[in-house]
Amino acid sequence: MQNLAPWLLGAGLWMAASVASATGADYILRQNALAAPQASVPVTAPLAQDTASAPAGGSAATQASPWPSLEGRKVRIGLLLPQASPLLGEAASVVRAGFAAALASEARGDVGVTEYAFADRTGLEQAYRALVAHGVNVVVGPMTRGEIGQLAPLTGSVPVLALNTTEGLAPRPKFYSLSLSVEAEARQVASLMKEDGVQRPLLVFGADTLSQRLRDAFLETWTARRGTAPAVLAFDTASGAALDAALSGADAVFFALPARESAQLKMILPSDRPAYATSLVNVRESLPALSGVRFVDMPWLLMPEHPLVRQYPRPAQALTVPTERLYALGVDAYRLAQRLAGTPPAPGARVDGVTGELRLQRDLQFQRTLPRWVKIDSAQP
Repeated sequence: MQNLAPWLLGAGLWMAASVASATGADYILRQNALAAPQASVPVTAPLAQDTASAPAGGSAATQASPWPSLEGRKVRIGLLLPQASPLLGEAASVVRAGFAAALASEARGDVGVTEYAFADRTGLEQAYRALVAHGVNVVVGPMTRGEIGQLAPLTGSVPVLALNTTEGLAPRPKFYSLSLSVEAEARQVASLMKEDGVQRPLLVFGADTLSQRLRDAFLETWTARRGTAPAVLAFDTASGAALDAALSGADAVFFALPARESAQLKMILPSDRPAYATSLVNVRESLPALSGVRFVDMPWLLMPEHPLVRQYPRPAQALTVPTERLYALGVDAYRLAQRLAGTPPAPGARVDGVTGELRLQRDLQFQRTLPRWVKIDSAQP
């Protein structure tokens, strides 16, 4: 899908809430937990009841419903999501809704699904073992880095698609991952800036943890590709003489910042300095100062008329931007699960997804490549 979207003009969606408390690739899950409560996202089509019983042991792991029965199905998918978690239950339910919407849209008669909701790490192990005993041939989940680190050593012959990054973990056979990591976006933007001919970028970052992780990801990628480090400036010092000095040797600026801080900085930048950012600048509120900023974001939000995106129904009710992203993650999780249930894909295998172009790396992480966009206004169309 990437080659369908050279620097296009557009306006989109992203996070309206603060990211100050977010850490690492789990930030989108925490964002969802901190957002205003949403009503439950309904499954968009009726699904037949799976009759498997919940595992023995009580409340730690319980089975949700309804799903098509596994009996007689060629593709048997097990969902392993923390729907019983007080913190992450809502996020898990939205991923589940996107997964269910994709299943209903494709209407494949050879796919069966079963799931166990869990609340804590004890429940995670119990739920995983129950799914394997139930005969699934692929497991989708869990969602946090801690859960993934706990589950990875337990896995064996059944492929697992974890819904977060596995960075920092030793690769394991048949243990795949798909994540919404914004650090990966920073790496992609660094590569795009190099392709655009940028020679001397200025990187401006904020005081929050996520901004600093974006800074580190951009620094690592740019230095590896160019052999020299970019200039770096903290947002709280990005004014007056300090900003002028930093800009004097820079031919472009990368915002490792949320949308509002990016808008504040953009207003005082010279008009001849191209500005780049991640999808953090793509928000529902109108920030006209962001016009002209080049960024990346998922097709689900930026390309709603693309045939692949239109194939799947939108949520039945309005969601916050973080929950909308999780819904799209659920759609792609279903699409990848079908493939992983069969012949294992080889590194380099590519799938066009609603969260980006997905390419399998040697460490079995699906790398997302996102469409490139240029802001004309950040208000929602």
